[in-house]
Amino acid sequence: MPAFLETDRLTLRPFTEADADHLFALDNDPEVMRYINGGKPTAPETVRAKVLPRLLHDHPCTGARGFWAAEERATGTFLGWFEFRPLDDRSPAVVELGYRLNRASWGRGYATEGSLALIDKGFTELRTERVTANTMAVNSGSRRVMEKSGLTFLRSFFGDWPDTIPGSEHGEVEYELTRAQWEQRR
Repeated sequence: MPAFLETDRLTLRPFTEADADHLFALDNDPEVMRYINGGKPTAPETVRAKVLPRLLHDHPCTGARGFWAAEERATGTFLGWFEFRPLDDRSPAVVELGYRLNRASWGRGYATEGSLALIDKGFTELRTERVTANTMAVNSGSRRVMEKSGLTFLRSFFGDWPDTIPGSEHGEVEYELTRAQWEQRR
């Protein structure tokens, strides 16, 4: 499949069924999953039955998927994934930004690079009006990426999650970037 987006160092492409093993490895690193599910392993059948179908979903309002496999452009090495997903399948106006990269990719600027490219594409090509992102309040690494990507803190909140994980007692945070804010910064 052709790339959805390329940056200097990244290729973002649609997921395929063949990515199941990459996703299984990613979701079974306890540090990668620390702020998602407390670091619990994900069963292969869960990746195939729940995770992969979510990543393969096409959004009618954009004519594209909301999740992309991230590869190092120079080597083709799987790094993880990025999310730029409409919150409503009928409208591209509000999208959620997200990312999950393997530990070998951390600290190298990939999350910010991919996020900035997706934000630019959203505002220039996909009719996006607002980008939102959230994480656990204690996830300082993800919060830093959101800030470097131009998003600003909007609010703190407490979700009604079925399982509590370490740090969840501090709640969640939401960040946002509107088209008007993005245009002012250009």
